[in-house]
Amino acid sequence: MQFDLDQVDALLTTTRAVRRRLDLNRPVPDDVLYDCLRLAIQAPTGSNTQNWRWLVIRDEAKRAALADLYRRAGQGYLTDRVASLGPGTELHKVLDSSLFLVEHLHEVPVMVVPCILGEVDRGGWNAAALFGSIMPAMWSFQLALRSRGLGTCLTTLHLTFEAEARELLEIPERVTQAGLLPVAYTVGTDFRPAVRRPIEEITYHDTWKTTKR
Repeated sequence: MQFDLDQVDALLTTTRAVRRRLDLNRPVPDDVLYDCLRLAIQAPTGSNTQNWRWLVIRDEAKRAALADLYRRAGQGYLTDRVASLGPGTELHKVLDSSLFLVEHLHEVPVMVVPCILGEVDRGGWNAAALFGSIMPAMWSFQLALRSRGLGTCLTTLHLTFEAEARELLEIPERVTQAGLLPVAYTVGTDFRPAVRRPIEEITYHDTWKTTKR
């Protein structure tokens, strides 16, 4: 199979965390959402267990309740951080965008809560294995959304009140929520690659901080 590398590279480098540019007024059809989820579950999982579950939240009251948990967890912190930073800095822009999402999350047409069967054991390899079995699928979902003109961002603030979210969504015990993905069409599709440090500076060979000569 011959891939169009220009298209693949564009998809991989322009799939951004979208907050301000989510279209809060345009509906997201189920068939588009399910197409993206079908692609997502082609991702690898530990031992090929495929223990992911996807909660799609459209109910207005439940979206509002999740947004309230998110707001309670993040609004005070983000407001203080934005106020303490000078406008124009990259961190100020990111945090200001995050604050925008806090204030408008309830308006997003669809929320997706990816879950994985199992609980995090704080010792050993369990946590890495558990999240390693859902995160690849979450990223594939984000890529599939981007390819269809939609956007999202991985959020976790609502997990400050994980038990309340569990009760609201009737999630069983021994099931782990991996985050919350607000899903919407994007306002425009002209996203660009982000500024990153040169890969030669952050890639080490054989020993920590030994860069390629």
